[in-house]
Amino acid sequence: MVSGLAPEGTLSISAQQVQDQSLEPLQPWFALDPKDLLQASGSLTLNFDWPRAAEDPRELSEITELRLWSLRADALCPWLPLLLERSSGQLTRHVAMLLPHQFSRSEGIRFAPDSLELWMTHRLYLLDHWSRGYGLNCRGNLEQMAAVLGFELDGSFWKEHQHH
Repeated sequence: MVSGLAPEGTLSISAQQVQDQSLEPLQPWFALDPKDLLQASGSLTLNFDWPRAAEDPRELSEITELRLWSLRADALCPWLPLLLERSSGQLTRHVAMLLPHQFSRSEGIRFAPDSLELWMTHRLYLLDHWSRGYGLNCRGNLEQMAAVLGFELDGSFWKEHQHH
């Protein structure tokens, strides 16, 4: 792993990379030291260069090919949600690629509550264990990530999960 500055914060994923399920745009992030990954938390933007007809009413998270690319990226880069920019909707869109949800123009994305709770709890366990394995603590970043998704952590959550 390489220590140093994080790669460019905006990645363009071409239609061909989506079709091939290629994670090539993420390769510079794979090479980062975990400490540098955590320092880049909330800074990554993914732009899908996916051709769409003007009359196509679907949200990006409703396009099968984009969902498959996102599922693969999420499986092979479990830290990806932690890196995604939060205020512009990047994190929310990524999670929408992975979980059942409904979209309305007035309310935006609404996740199936049980699905969001299961995914979020799984991700909290996974990333807390991952970071602690490198002697790092990312609980603050995880709590911010959870809050953006409307997931409130009970004050005792981390106390209950002190042991491996």
